[in-house]
Amino acid sequence: MTRKTSIFILLSALLVLLFCLDICSGSIWLWPWGELSPMEGNILHAIRIPKAITAILAGASLSVAGLIMQTLFRNPLAGPYTLGVSSGASLGVAVLTMLSAVSFQLSAVSIPIAACIGATGVLLLVLGVSKKVTNNVSLLIIGMMFGSIAGALVSLLQNFANPDALKLFIVWTLGSLSSVGWSDMQLMVPLLVLGSVFVVLSLKPLNGLMLGEDYARGLGINVGLTRFFIVLATGLLAGGVTAFCGPIAFIGVAVPHIARGIFGTSNHRITIPASALTGACLLLVCDVLCSLFTYPLPISTVSALFGAPVIIWIILKNK
Repeated sequence: MTRKTSIFILLSALLVLLFCLDICSGSIWLWPWGELSPMEGNILHAIRIPKAITAILAGASLSVAGLIMQTLFRNPLAGPYTLGVSSGASLGVAVLTMLSAVSFQLSAVSIPIAACIGATGVLLLVLGVSKKVTNNVSLLIIGMMFGSIAGALVSLLQNFANPDALKLFIVWTLGSLSSVGWSDMQLMVPLLVLGSVFVVLSLKPLNGLMLGEDYARGLGINVGLTRFFIVLATGLLAGGVTAFCGPIAFIGVAVPHIARGIFGTSNHRITIPASALTGACLLLVCDVLCSLFTYPLPISTVSALFGAPVIIWIILKNK
């Protein structure tokens, strides 16, 4: 058994352990293998298990999206929200909550749908530009500009919003895993699966892109099509997670570096599953820590405490 196989087995075992810990921990400690009252059974089935599954899906999706963005732009600080997908989702939610006179009566699924529409709008703009722009740096800058425009529109809406609508929007921006139920997963999972399919289609070209576009073209890789697949995969993965969970900070930027450090390789056949496993484990840890408080902390707050030191270390290491 090789060292990398052993690490994968250990990470998989850790994932199962953290999943069990996450469904047990909270304001009420539950032991799923014991006798549960009807109320405890409902909490376990309706809240704890969906929340833990969401943590796995969100952590894995954001980490893989961050990894392929770092490869595309050859930038260690690129992440899943680099192209403005999160800002587009925020704009969709802001338009729904702040322009609606009955924002407090919105259905549970309306906010994720609005976020998906906003994220898709920005994604389509970026995809359109990706066909016209041959330089990745230009694409990066344009994506950031789209994000800035969406952010400016959100700020404009905040100035004219009523307090109730503004509060609803701010709560969404803090990020939450507990808002995703079984019905929401019927919409979220297909988006993430489709994004994963495009990642798999880009697997071989990603290794070529690590050495630059000219080298990739020399290997016969269609760089334009690969860029299109990567941008589309990132939009589906990051947009799908953001729509249902809100923005989750730093996971997508920090985890790829942790995975590469653990496995000692940049081969995407290893780093993609490694990032998915590491990201799932890390977000489960963050969720467990959030649930230890009387009033659960926003998931982005705890994930930032893990991710920000990694970003600082990257900057200091690369000088």
